[in-house]
Amino acid sequence: MPTLVLLHGGGPGVDAATNWAGVRSRFAADFPCLAPDLLGFGSRIAGTAGLRGPHAWAIARARQVLDLLDHHGLDRVHLVGNSAAGGAAALALLAVAPHRVERAVVMGGAGTGPPPTAVPFYDKPTRASMRATLGRLVADESGHEELLAELTELRLKHALRPAAEGAFRAMFADTAGGPPPVDLAKITTPVLALHGERDRVQPVAVSERLAEALPDGHLHVVAGAGHWIHVDRPDEFTKLVGEFLSA
Repeated sequence: MPTLVLLHGGGPGVDAATNWAGVRSRFAADFPCLAPDLLGFGSRIAGTAGLRGPHAWAIARARQVLDLLDHHGLDRVHLVGNSAAGGAAALALLAVAPHRVERAVVMGGAGTGPPPTAVPFYDKPTRASMRATLGRLVADESGHEELLAELTELRLKHALRPAAEGAFRAMFADTAGGPPPVDLAKITTPVLALHGERDRVQPVAVSERLAEALPDGHLHVVAGAGHWIHVDRPDEFTKLVGEFLSA
């Protein structure tokens, strides 16, 4: 059974452990799992100077994952990539090293939608704005009050670490002359695009276009879920991912 590499999302203060806490143990029953902190987050904030713009970051993270696979002696893996960090890194990896990936699942548009009009949290770095930023990621905040309160404290601490803001702003910076976007038409790996029906970060149309552009793309819209499908619908999420990766 190929190892499953879980690539977390790109919200302020995120890390792999908190992103996948609710579902990693479910996957571990069927797949060996790796869940690294991606460049610019968690334990990997340092050493990212010079990276600017979403495409440069996606490629750098793809190379980070390739180094991780080499370190563990893994020839081929499955990927699950969350949103504009993990999802974009997954697509970049499929473009630069398709022979290393068996199948991939991406979530919330995988960074292929329009960039944010404002920088989440960092334009007003307070506890209240962190809570509001996290609240937008679920469909119904009232069902996750305890989790959102816990994550607000954890991610506020991480987001205010030295260099975290600079790295985050560089990820979404406008840049000219950088690497071009991934050519989706050249990705032949089977990819499942998951999108929450009630996503308040990116509209479902973003994943519709993504699935249509991929030669072997598949779309599943999860009813009642927001941007955090794995939080809003963990049972359905793990079932959909498991079935696709095992097909």
